[in-house]
Amino acid sequence: MKKITKVLLLAGLVSFTSCDQLDDFLGGEDEGGEEEAKRVVLKNHSETPAFFKMAPEFSNVQVYSLLSSGDELPESPDFVYGSMADGAGLIKEADGTFTLINNIEADYSVARIKFDESFMPVKGDHILNAKATANTAQCSGSLITPEEHGFGPIYLSGGEWGGSSKGVFATDPYKSASSASVAAMLPAFGQWSTENAVVIGKDAFPGKTVAFIGDDDSDNEVPQGQLGMYVGNQGDLNNGKLYTLKVMTEGITYEMDMVEGETYEAEFIEMEEREIDLLNAEAMAKGSMGFSRLEDIDWRRGVAGNQREVYMAVTGRKRDALVGKGTLYGRIYKVVLSEDDPTKATITCVLDGDKLDGIAKAFHSPDNIVVTKNYAYIQEDPNGYPDTPDKTHFAQLYQYNLNTGELKTVLECDQEAAASNGIGSIDRNWEITGMIDVSKTIGVEDSFIMITQNHGWEPADGSAFTDPLANSDANSRKEGSQMFLVKGLPN
Repeated sequence: MKKITKVLLLAGLVSFTSCDQLDDFLGGEDEGGEEEAKRVVLKNHSETPAFFKMAPEFSNVQVYSLLSSGDELPESPDFVYGSMADGAGLIKEADGTFTLINNIEADYSVARIKFDESFMPVKGDHILNAKATANTAQCSGSLITPEEHGFGPIYLSGGEWGGSSKGVFATDPYKSASSASVAAMLPAFGQWSTENAVVIGKDAFPGKTVAFIGDDDSDNEVPQGQLGMYVGNQGDLNNGKLYTLKVMTEGITYEMDMVEGETYEAEFIEMEEREIDLLNAEAMAKGSMGFSRLEDIDWRRGVAGNQREVYMAVTGRKRDALVGKGTLYGRIYKVVLSEDDPTKATITCVLDGDKLDGIAKAFHSPDNIVVTKNYAYIQEDPNGYPDTPDKTHFAQLYQYNLNTGELKTVLECDQEAAASNGIGSIDRNWEITGMIDVSKTIGVEDSFIMITQNHGWEPADGSAFTDPLANSDANSRKEGSQMFLVKGLPN
C-alpha cells in the first residue's frame, strides 16, 4: 500500500521533537560508545501526526507518533497496520531490539511488530489471522512473562465479537507467521464474550497462577457481564478451576446497588460449565454479580501485597431497562483478594460515571485500564450519548491516583484538527486503547505505549487499512489505527 501524503501538524497540537532538540534533551551525542549508539531514541516515526489536546497540567507530557495504518515499514513494505488495533504486550530481546504483540480487533488477528534498538518500528507480520480466530475480534491483550509471572512468554487475547471463537487465546510470541492460521485456546478459562484475560503477579499467591477474565456481555435487560477467575498451579493454564465473582453483602443484587466509595464482601464461586451459554446461565443462577459490559482488567504493581489489588473498567450501556441495575456511563471497580485465599475478596466502586455531580462525572464509557504502582490510566471509547455538558467530549485519557483518589484528565483526542487534515471525521468517536507501561522494558522512565482506533479514517482511494494476510475479507472495517509512545506520565 502506498504511503499516505504527509500531513502538517496544526498549531496547538502535540509538536514533533527535532533531532537537535532531542540531542539537547538527552545531553548531546556521544562520539564513541557502542551502548550509546544502541540507546532508545524517542522521536516520531509515523507520517501521521498525533492529534491530541493536552490538559494544561500535563503540558510537559510528550506524545510521539510511532506507527499508523498509512505507513510502510522498511523491512515489510506490504504489512498493513490494520483496523481497530487494541491490546498489546512488549518484549525486549537479548540483542537490544523489541517485539510488540498487538491485537488488530476488527481484522480478527494478532500482529507482531519488530522495533530496532532505537525503538523505530521496522517490520510487521501476523501470528494469528482471521482463519485462526474464526473471524472473532481480538480485543484487549496481556503478556505473561517469566519476570512477572514465573513462566512464559505467552500472549493472551480475548475473543469477543464477530465469530464463533469466544474465549481466551494463548499464543507464543515467537511462533512462525507461516502458522498464523493455527490458534491455541484455553478451554479451562471458559467461553465468554471475552474482552481480556490477565494473569496477576507471581508473588500474589506463590505456587499458583491466578488469572482474571472480563466478560463484555451487553444484555439490554439485566447486566450479565461476569468477572471470571481461573486458579491453577504456577504455569498451568489448562487444569485449574474457574470461578465467578459474587457479592455477599446483604441487599446487593445489581451492580448499581453498590455505592461509590463503599466496600462490600465478595467471594468467587466455582463454575462447572465452560460453554458460553451454559456458563452464563450457571453464573446467573448462582447469584454472580452481573456488570454492564465488563471490559479491561489490570492489577497493581509495586510490592507483593499490591498484586492482589485488581482493577476493572465497566464501560456501561444506556438502555431504559438497565437503569438502576447496570451502569450507563461506566465505572471503575477495585477487587482486593484475601492474602491466604484468592476466592475471598472485597469489591469497591472507586469511580462512578453515573454520579453526575461526582469525581467521575465526565466519564463517557471507560473501556481500557492500565495500573502501575501509584496510578491507574483509564481510556475511553465513547458510546455516543454525550447527554450532559461534562460528557460532551471526544475520547479522553484519565489519571487516577490510587493513593489519594484524585482523578485528572490527561488528554483528549482532537478529532476536529484530525478531520481538517483528512484523518477521519468528527461524527465517529475514536477510541483510546491498548495502553501499557513500557518504562522498564525500553529503559526510559514514565513511558507508555498508547493506541487509538481512528473510526471513520479510511484510505482516500477507497481501499481498506486491512492486511490481506490478516483478513482476506473484502468487507473489512477498512478504518485505520495509530500507535504512540507517551513520555512523562508518572507510574
